[in-house]
Amino acid sequence: MTQSPIFQERANQIHRKGDNQPFELACNKESLAGAVSQRACVFCGSRVVLYPIADALHLVHGPVGCAVYTWDIRGALSSGPELHRLSFSTDLQERDVIFGGEEKLTRALRELIDRHQPNAAFVYSTCIVGIIGDNLETICRRMSEEKGIPVIPVQSEGFKGNKRAGYNAACRAMFRLVGTGDTSDISPHSINILGDFNLAGEIWIIRKYFERMGVQVVANITGDGRVSDLARAHGAALNVVQCSGATLDLAKMMKEDYGIPIERVSYFGVEDMAEALYRVANFFDDDPTILQRAKELVREELSILYPQLQELRKDLNGKKAAIYVGGAFKAFSLVKAFRLLGMDVVMVGSQTGTTEDYKELHEITDEGTIIVDDSNPLELSAFLTEKNVDIFVGGVKERPIAYKLGIGFCDHNHERKEALEGFVGMLNFAKEVHRTVTSPVWRFVPRNISPATLEE
Repeated sequence: MTQSPIFQERANQIHRKGDNQPFELACNKESLAGAVSQRACVFCGSRVVLYPIADALHLVHGPVGCAVYTWDIRGALSSGPELHRLSFSTDLQERDVIFGGEEKLTRALRELIDRHQPNAAFVYSTCIVGIIGDNLETICRRMSEEKGIPVIPVQSEGFKGNKRAGYNAACRAMFRLVGTGDTSDISPHSINILGDFNLAGEIWIIRKYFERMGVQVVANITGDGRVSDLARAHGAALNVVQCSGATLDLAKMMKEDYGIPIERVSYFGVEDMAEALYRVANFFDDDPTILQRAKELVREELSILYPQLQELRKDLNGKKAAIYVGGAFKAFSLVKAFRLLGMDVVMVGSQTGTTEDYKELHEITDEGTIIVDDSNPLELSAFLTEKNVDIFVGGVKERPIAYKLGIGFCDHNHERKEALEGFVGMLNFAKEVHRTVTSPVWRFVPRNISPATLEE
């Protein structure tokens, strides 16, 4: 089979497993100019991490266009306040670029805090603010003193790195809140959940699992998040981190300053969900009943789930899947989940994977799998066509690629409305994949119609 053409400058960011070459993949580098990367900017990275903190004010200091990134794009649900669903911007104009936007930012903060009475405010710096040099730090400090709430600058100028730098900016902003709250009522068997954004209510599923085990959840960071929970998160005994890129930096800061250990987990798929529960249970080995309850929980959930998965697997066995997601950690779980359904993952990639992430991907994937870092639409289209996949898993930017090629698509990103975490999430995922792959519509797309038929 002819291999897909690629930009020569990106050759070291693409690997085909099984070519008898040692595994080496370049990553975490600047995107190739002109290649229209799928990767998002620094501002976007910080926004997706902080946005689900529902009782905080989120003010974008910059052009109104940057503020289009709203709740509707990342549908993080809240069990209480929904201030995060509103999108505020200082709407910088040409005059502000020339004379500075500090006065406008001060007025906006004063008006918004008085009107909405938030528990904290995050002020996001955009590209233009980085260029004109507005002093966010000073303005936020003055507003904190004036209004009596934390007003925190987020140094997220879009041009100064990639999405991963935005994650770090968000973690630094959140860390300013940690350590400021009361921890007197926190159990020794307690955790913080980091890196879950409560899409379609997923964090509520995960919290119930931990509560059934007898473990207290102190803070959701950041799905269905609250400022007061962040303030006392330093009282938890363990930080359980799911999204490796988004909040691992915060966990490391808390480990360094407060000595809180870290467990990296995933809640996607059967194997990783069970492993997450067992890891937490084993951490609290002074109470063996926690592990016992975890085993009972997993046994009970699997007894319901497995018979249904076996039925769906009959139609999916041997079908091909491709994965391109933001963080590589999610890709690990997806590879295992597709394998459980009898499907072959023939391409997998991410926007922000690290060297360690890609080494693990290389270990768990099959021979012939394409592993790619920071890809672009042309490459992805070529890989999907070359491998003749039945379903492509990605986000909002990958969806049109799949549909234009006449390939099934599964949204596994911020925009989805169905819970895919936990045991019930695995069943939802399997049902969606089954519906998509077996849809009769694919018989009528150009890639499945012979040239002779098209000419008729």
